[in-house]
Amino acid sequence: MTESLAWPSLRQLRCLVALADCGNFTRGAAAMGVSQPSFSQQIHLLEGLLGGAVAERGGRMVLTPLGREAVAAARRVLTEAEGFADLARRHRQGELAGTLRLGVSPTLGPYILPQLVARLHATHPDLKVHVREGLPDALLDHLGDGRHDTVLVQLPVTDARFHIERLFREPMFLAMAADDPMAAVRVVRPEHLAGRGLLTMQPEYRLSQQVAALAERCGAQVLRDYEGTSLDAVRQMAGMGMGLALLPELYVRQEIAEGGDVVVRPFAGGRPYREIGLIWRIGAGRSGDLMLLAETLRSIAQR
Repeated sequence: MTESLAWPSLRQLRCLVALADCGNFTRGAAAMGVSQPSFSQQIHLLEGLLGGAVAERGGRMVLTPLGREAVAAARRVLTEAEGFADLARRHRQGELAGTLRLGVSPTLGPYILPQLVARLHATHPDLKVHVREGLPDALLDHLGDGRHDTVLVQLPVTDARFHIERLFREPMFLAMAADDPMAAVRVVRPEHLAGRGLLTMQPEYRLSQQVAALAERCGAQVLRDYEGTSLDAVRQMAGMGMGLALLPELYVRQEIAEGGDVVVRPFAGGRPYREIGLIWRIGAGRSGDLMLLAETLRSIAQR
């Protein structure tokens, strides 16, 4: 007869995640609002169920291999439990409510999220959106282990675990210093970029890959001496005459003023664009809410 195992409580799983996030037992207990002995007891009970230690004691707290695996599993369970609680709240209230954890790339968040949060606050006041920025690959990792409910990133994304909802294609513009000779050009053609230097972001951003592809296609060169950590940094470098920059339309609309140190020009013909998508785990249980979020984002982008 197979031995039956006791089930861990959600409280024990929350304590485990708090230990991983806070880095030690003292801060973990504070985050949970309990005494350290009580917190340690919950971890001890969980270790009894697992049959091994989740953390190395003494000195700096380090998760064991078993602990790392258990934390990832605990995050998934807690995410589904929160989804169940949100489902119950929405059913009782008859509207979108609860908490939605949204991860977003820094090249997108500042230029679309203010409108999104304002729209949702007006239409669904009982919904709380917790936003966290991060590099695209890290966002997808955190989506996979349950730290995010959904992420807003530049495509492509290829991962069988995720549903990919394509939202919109965003045209790209070429930015340059106001005194650059190319400022006299009204529409940018491939031959205009031949031999020119293109500014780029860090390789972790998909925009960096897009700049490299454009440079190869047009006979330009990617300037690797300084890789920007934000669109603002790339724009500032372009304004100082350090090179040409590829900037998305959402950013251009909000951050490039006429008569400033930077001018932008559209591309001719098959202009480059970036495709934006909303990604969530298949079977996560909130697909209806996330489709509503996707439609809201589409509406904002169209406006």
